[in-house]
Amino acid sequence: MSQLLVEYPQTRNGWCDNPLARAADGILRYGNLTPALTELLDIQVHTFAAREAVVEIGGPRLTYRELWYSASRIAGGLQEHGIGYGDRVAVRMPVGARWVQAFLGALLCGAVPVLVHDGLPEAVADRVIHDACADFVLDGGGRAAGFRDALPDGAAFIDDGASLGELALLSYTSPCSQAGPRGVELTNENLLSAVRSVVGALDLPTDGLRNLVLLPLAHASGCVDQLLPTFAVGGTVVLTPDRSAVPEALVAERIDMVAATPRIFAGLLPGLAGLRVERVRQICSAGHRAELAAADPATSESVANSLRAVFPEARQWSVWGATETSGIGLARDDTAPGRDALGFAFGGTELALWGPLAAVGHGELLCRGPNVSPRYWNDPQTTESRFTGSWFHTGNQVSIDRNGLVRRSDGD
Repeated sequence: MSQLLVEYPQTRNGWCDNPLARAADGILRYGNLTPALTELLDIQVHTFAAREAVVEIGGPRLTYRELWYSASRIAGGLQEHGIGYGDRVAVRMPVGARWVQAFLGALLCGAVPVLVHDGLPEAVADRVIHDACADFVLDGGGRAAGFRDALPDGAAFIDDGASLGELALLSYTSPCSQAGPRGVELTNENLLSAVRSVVGALDLPTDGLRNLVLLPLAHASGCVDQLLPTFAVGGTVVLTPDRSAVPEALVAERIDMVAATPRIFAGLLPGLAGLRVERVRQICSAGHRAELAAADPATSESVANSLRAVFPEARQWSVWGATETSGIGLARDDTAPGRDALGFAFGGTELALWGPLAAVGHGELLCRGPNVSPRYWNDPQTTESRFTGSWFHTGNQVSIDRNGLVRRSDGD
């Protein structure tokens, strides 16, 4: 039976008022982005220099000025090691303030950060680092005990020569997939568009947001969709390497927003029992393809109900995406009906269905937009199989109703 691609026009949902225009290639694009991610961050650093940028519970607390200066010294140290424009720098460190310093240091020296989850088995991490052709590995000085504190250090340096179309980040898909982790190329435009879309969709405030980020920073959902948007509005990213410290941190750090996966939230609930935190205004639950396939809608609803008891004033958001879409694509708040609802497209993301039943609203979900990767790293065969023109094949079977709401199909 022949395959059919049916596009779904973007429906305005009020979640993004930023200017989008259709480019010559047919993709909706933001027209007023800064040329590069580092330039956007540099502007915010000078605007909010004295505000706290990163707080690690039990560790360092850094203002924007302190974070930027320390990252620029790491960039200078990388330069002294011969690392510069376009080189690949793998970041493989535990979650914390130093992870953020290392990541920004790689960006500021003009290199392309390669995100490597610190919890990966050695063989898988080595495979990712080798596949990325990494020129340098930031792991705190080495995996051996006693060498975890060292990072490159040199004269402060900032490379600001990037452009929108240039590669800015190499992020790998889940190692649990059948083919193993694949490198996804994300450009400056991809990252900046995702940041703009998240800020608009979640209506992030600029008056000192304090975001407790429990998502892995080595994933697009944590780095691109929480860390960077929080910085974009001059907010504070609060990190808790020890999750048992979350209940105390919620109160002591005056948290306004919490971001995690449904699985992480479920694990936190026993420790949050009996707690009532009225200050928290947003709960952001980030899902991706692998977690979607394993999720039980009834369990997800039970977790959401339990979170409402702990955070009675919070608006609950569910944001769905893939590494290939910069971690975003669909969003819904707690007013969206149905356990199986994934959400509406937001920002510049547009949707299509692929398959024999696409014309009647059922099929494989396809996405395109300014946040969608142009290709896989060094893998033209997979790129050809997963992209139809500018459309990315997510692999998820869904239905789309006439209002644009995407739902999981039975058995997905």
